[in-house]
Amino acid sequence: MAELHVELVAADRQVWSGRASRVVARTVSGDIGIMPGHQPLLAVLQSGPVTVRTTGETGEGTVVAAVHGGFISYTDGKLSLLAEIAELADEIDVDRAERALEQARAEADASAERRADVRLRAATAGR
Repeated sequence: MAELHVELVAADRQVWSGRASRVVARTVSGDIGIMPGHQPLLAVLQSGPVTVRTTGETGEGTVVAAVHGGFISYTDGKLSLLAEIAELADEIDVDRAERALEQARAEADASAERRADVRLRAATAGR
């Protein structure tokens, strides 16, 4: 089976690395799916969940992360997601994200509302 080597890196750490059969991310041009053999790509990431369909010795699975800004690059079977901020779904405190969303709405802070919404969507998709 053809695979991608995926690296998800935030400004402060490596978030996830491994093999995958497919990755779906949101760019400023819309959602994009990357599979082995995709044309070379360089695009700007928009805030949104990133879904990685993993492969490996333990079988297939799914990794979901909340990503806020950055770049996505694919060439020669290697996919790099270089994010300003990224969190795996299982790292997200749902109660805290819900409170942040309520506070952002109360303060009419569209940017904070978008970040909290992305975190909640990633957290619920990853469970």
